[in-house]
This record gives sequence, structure tokens and C-alpha cells, in this order.
Amino acid sequence: MDNSSRYAILTEFGKKLLNKPSLSEGLVLISHTAKELLHAHRCSIYIYDQKNTELWTTLSDGIQKIRISADKGLAGHTLQEKKPIICNDPYNNPHFLKEIDEKSGYLTQNIATAPIFDSYRHIIGVLQLLNKEGGFDNEDLKFMIFFAHYVSTYLELAAMFGDENE
Repeated sequence: MDNSSRYAILTEFGKKLLNKPSLSEGLVLISHTAKELLHAHRCSIYIYDQKNTELWTTLSDGIQKIRISADKGLAGHTLQEKKPIICNDPYNNPHFLKEIDEKSGYLTQNIATAPIFDSYRHIIGVLQLLNKEGGFDNEDLKFMIFFAHYVSTYLELAAMFGDENE
């Protein structure tokens, strides 16, 4: 996909996101768009629950809500390091939580994550994409960082108005 196509999709996405009144609806749209733009099979948006020091997502394509400790998994590692991660061999990565694959029956082949920062540069979540044909690369990571920044204001406002943990 060329950049002009990506930005055309982003423009339409932005218009749709402005009309999503709840976090759960917005998360579905964000996930769908991220998968489309980066050609990934799955997407999860983990929300950081600072009070309980955990990450949670309701978006894991068919899996019930997932809650993990904020220092576990590649999403937790992303949160701790405050940096994006590409992992094209997750089963050989000590941070990978293979238990989630075992529970879901899904086989993760590669992962890319990017932190989502609020307007104060505090992490409010982690964008995680799974299973891109051929694996993720640095160009994907650059775009994920841009996309995470693009959706951060929506996520920050939705959380501020008490819509999280639906």
C-alpha cells in the first residue's frame, strides 16, 4: 500500500472515529483500521490501568477480555521500556506470553507493538499487531508509532470520561 492510499484511509478513519461515542466502539474501529493499514491478521489495543498495574484489552479477535500484569508479555515490555518492539520470532522471546496462544488456540508468528502516550507523555496503552505475512519491519514500526499518536487523543478522552473497563 502506498503512502497516499494509507493517508486516504486515515482521513476516513479519523472522520469515523470522531463519531464513536464509546471506547468499545472506538477500539473496534482502531483495531480494524490498524490491521488494514499494516496488513496484520490481528490487533489488540491494550489499555493501561495504572491503579491496578495491569493492561487489559477486549479486542483480541474472538477472545474474551484479556488482563495481564503491566510488566508481562511483549505489551508489558513495551510499557516498561516506553519503546516500540518488533518480534518476528515470539516463541524464542522471553517476554512472549505463549499461554495466551495456548488459551486461544491461535498461533502467533510475529508481533509488533507501540506505546500509546497521552498528552502528558504518560503511557495509556499499547498497540499490538500480530501475524503480518513476511514479518514486521522498521517501516511498519514507524507507521505504528504515527498511528498510536493519531489515536491517542481519542483514547485519552474516552478514558477521561469514564468509559474504560466496559
